[in-house]
Amino acid sequence: MKRLADFPLHLQIFFAFSCALFMVVICTIALWLWNKDDNPNLQAFATFSELVEQNLPPADAPRDVQMAAMDRWMQRAHTRFALFTANGEQLSRPLDPPLAFPPRDAFGQIEDDWYGMRFVWQLKDKRVLVTQFRSDQQKRPWLFILLMLGLAGSVALISFPVIRRLTARLESLQQSVESLGRGNLSARVTVAGRDEVAQLATSFNRSATQIEQLVQSQKTMLANASHELRSPLMRIQMAAALLAPDDSPTRRELQRSVGELDGLVEEILTLSRLEMANSAISGDFQHADITAIAAEECAAVQIELQAEHVVAQVDARLIRRLLRNLLENALRYAGPEICVALRHAADRHFTLEVQDRGPGIPHEELERIFQPFYRLTHRGNGTGLGLALVRSISEYHGGSISVSNRAGGGACFCVRLPLAVT
Repeated sequence: MKRLADFPLHLQIFFAFSCALFMVVICTIALWLWNKDDNPNLQAFATFSELVEQNLPPADAPRDVQMAAMDRWMQRAHTRFALFTANGEQLSRPLDPPLAFPPRDAFGQIEDDWYGMRFVWQLKDKRVLVTQFRSDQQKRPWLFILLMLGLAGSVALISFPVIRRLTARLESLQQSVESLGRGNLSARVTVAGRDEVAQLATSFNRSATQIEQLVQSQKTMLANASHELRSPLMRIQMAAALLAPDDSPTRRELQRSVGELDGLVEEILTLSRLEMANSAISGDFQHADITAIAAEECAAVQIELQAEHVVAQVDARLIRRLLRNLLENALRYAGPEICVALRHAADRHFTLEVQDRGPGIPHEELERIFQPFYRLTHRGNGTGLGLALVRSISEYHGGSISVSNRAGGGACFCVRLPLAVT
């Protein structure tokens, strides 16, 4: 069952305003009905009936005389009258709709019907006079109730476009924030008005511009750094080839160091690009055979692969890098006893698991190993960027990575990625 907070903001505001408005109307109607007092009307009807009685022919006058007198009163007062004998015989002219002879308990009382308020008065000579006023304000209290409810409904309907306009601007701001979060750095909000929402939109546009400029400057710096770092590495490699023979230990060490440094530079640049993308799905995503990629990487290092056939929309180059980093990490710390499992998962996802039988990972370091440049205590000689890059690639694809220790020793790295871009 949905809660009020689960509905859009404009419906929440409209519902709260409407409830408050209708509560005021209902309380007004209840107070009006509670304070309704017929005593002034009773006194006025009684006085008027006494005045009519004083000007009526006596009870023993002919019926046509009494009927003519009642006709004159109806013309003068613009009021409906009916005169009856004590036993209910009508002495006045029949009306349409008729005024019937009232029951005994109605004498001296005011009653409402569809035409108006009716008052029954018994004359001193036992005749019965029925007077009926057509008064829309007094005869039909439900008209007042309907009027108040209609007024409340009209105010609520008129207020809805105003509320919707306000919240629509907030929704536009929300969509721009989400667009910026997905990597669209050109996302901006149209500023309308001078209220708080307009000020918030102006602040967002200013912040988005600063972020766009900052990211652009970082991209420029990375492009320059990539060029400037690779050039001296190539010069060192060429110098090593000229200074030492092919089988020289010095040359082999220089080549190994240059290759390690080149790989470090590549990982730093790749990690920086992914962090600037802020998990945006904006790369070269195409349908790729994940099973084929995993088979190639596992065969290169002679590692067992247990795989289902998985085809997903990914950046194949980054997925290959992700699996290669996981395999290199496992080989570095756990030796050759490694198994890779590729399977379909629920909700249109797939999982890639790299399991080993190494020493495992201390519990307090399970999350820290994905931080850049973090290395396990007294273990290995890696750069500390491989697992950080694996996490960035997973998040870049809208997925996640987790690690746990296996029963019997070893660790299991599990990458969960969607089959298609969403």
